[in-house]
Amino acid sequence: MNLTKNIRNTAVRVLLNESEAIAKLSTLLNEDFENCVNHLLQSKGRLVITGIGKSAWIANKLVATFNSTGTPSLFMHAADAIHGDLGMVQQDDTVLFISKSGNTAEIKVLLPLVKQFGVKVVALVSNTQSYLAEQAHYVLNASIAEEACPHNLTPTTSTTAHLALGDALAICLLEARGFTSLDFARYHPGGSLGKQLYLKVGNLLSNNQLPTVKEKASVAEVIVEISSKRLGATAVLDESGDLKGIITDGDLRRMLQKTLSIQGLLAKDIMTVNPKSIGVEDYATAAFALMKTYNITQLVVLDRDRIAGFVHIHDLMKEGIV
Repeated sequence: MNLTKNIRNTAVRVLLNESEAIAKLSTLLNEDFENCVNHLLQSKGRLVITGIGKSAWIANKLVATFNSTGTPSLFMHAADAIHGDLGMVQQDDTVLFISKSGNTAEIKVLLPLVKQFGVKVVALVSNTQSYLAEQAHYVLNASIAEEACPHNLTPTTSTTAHLALGDALAICLLEARGFTSLDFARYHPGGSLGKQLYLKVGNLLSNNQLPTVKEKASVAEVIVEISSKRLGATAVLDESGDLKGIITDGDLRRMLQKTLSIQGLLAKDIMTVNPKSIGVEDYATAAFALMKTYNITQLVVLDRDRIAGFVHIHDLMKEGIV
């Protein structure tokens, strides 16, 4: 019991320590942060992010964030840079150094070499009195009171603060550029997240057959069409091929609740007029939103007011949209 209590107490202490440090960052934002954002917006080059140790891992994550939100970025390890990787820095680039102390040996060696390229230097540091902060063009202040580590040694709160402030920089640039979800989809087309942003209803039509009957089709013909196409519904068309309604499994059940005699009944007698529909160029997420709103499992898909097919909730589930 005591062990469990101690574990939870430690976890709470760490989380509070780091959350309080992040909250404090909002009070440390200054003109340097704003000027850095404006510089990067006007920059014709890339953002090169460098660091060593734990800061290198934070740098890698931020590179991924910047790249996916419209700021071309790359990672340069501070130690490798002085052994050849410095060649990746080009004219018009901006170099962002991440360091807690701002005084590590590798940083002191690398910084003057980077400045020889004539590029702007940004310091993301927890020590604003450091060598790095004094030499940088812009200083992003990520000062913390102490690490979450009980010995105040292991980089924990400091790396969390660096990551959070880097994210803030990335999102400021995203909003200033008017970067949209469609822009994000261009850089992140893979996985379910990407599909939510680019997959269109028309891309799903090949998965299904197209069940249709004419208005004067018998109920027996309707049942055969629904059963054979396995979508739980069929469209009802007039003689010109225009959509007039839809008949679902539910419509058939409701019909049988009213009468067991289907003799003489036609498709037009039991169909639901003005069925819910969506266009081939609409996004799959919009189809899911409609299904959710109206508590239905399929939609008629239209292409220039002509029926093009059906999209079913199962299609969206297979693609990870749901």
